[in-house]
Amino acid sequence: MGGYAAGIVTLLAINCIAAMGVSLFTGFTGIFTLGHAGYMAVGAYTTAIFIIKLNVPWALAIIAGGIFAMTVAYLIGLPTLKLIGDYYTIASLGLGEAIRLIIENWNSVTRGARGYPGIPGFTTMPVALCFMAVMAVAMFFLINSNFGRAFKACRDDYVAASLLGFNTSRYRVFSLAISGFYCGVAGALLAGFMLFIQPVMFDMAKSTELVSIVVFGGLGSMSGCLLGTTILTLVTELFRPISQYRMLIYGLVLVLVMVLRPEGLLGTNELSIGFFKKMLARLGRRGARGGGDAR
Repeated sequence: MGGYAAGIVTLLAINCIAAMGVSLFTGFTGIFTLGHAGYMAVGAYTTAIFIIKLNVPWALAIIAGGIFAMTVAYLIGLPTLKLIGDYYTIASLGLGEAIRLIIENWNSVTRGARGYPGIPGFTTMPVALCFMAVMAVAMFFLINSNFGRAFKACRDDYVAASLLGFNTSRYRVFSLAISGFYCGVAGALLAGFMLFIQPVMFDMAKSTELVSIVVFGGLGSMSGCLLGTTILTLVTELFRPISQYRMLIYGLVLVLVMVLRPEGLLGTNELSIGFFKKMLARLGRRGARGGGDAR
């Protein structure tokens, strides 16, 4: 595979990891967020500092970046997840920007707005794909476990889940922590791919992009999240030669899906053999009705 194509696949794998984290928190736990780019920034800078200043092997540094982002998410979630609905969304926006501003002004550690150069290029296509595959399998196991069912109960009716005995506060914080870990690993891999990171790479626009991907693929569908990430990443890259219209096309694709299929590409369905059989049966019934009308 050529260098450009390999780079696209690598970037796609990184985006998929971050999108899975946001999908768990927004799609499966039902909490809308606009601050997850901050956890990507924590993972990216932690990994870069561990590798360059502490000479930690890159594999361990990536895990450390994810764990540190998970810790930050957990500590943030303890007080803020007592907020419900739009109040948490506003708080997450402010917290994401606060993380970015701390990094931008902590010159002695992060080099501030100048960015952090000299990161070794450890994020190759096989490395990114391996991380994505392992973390995707782990995520599918998680959402189909008792924890996953508890997350969905919190999403569908927070009050009813509490009355049924679910410790909804604990599950919401746990979901945010796992989500932060995924975004932290994605940020760490992005640092090894770009070889240079700046706080501006993790601003509100990045958080909005991640949420758009999740909504585009379908809230409550991890397969839809991965499919939506693939489509939007490829659309963004394919139209790079006409960069002045690239984001216009990106926005048009989002609007068309929201108009034609408001629940997202897959809604709450997961890609499986049963799903394809159901779609084929539905198409067959439509064809039969069309044939009957023609007669």
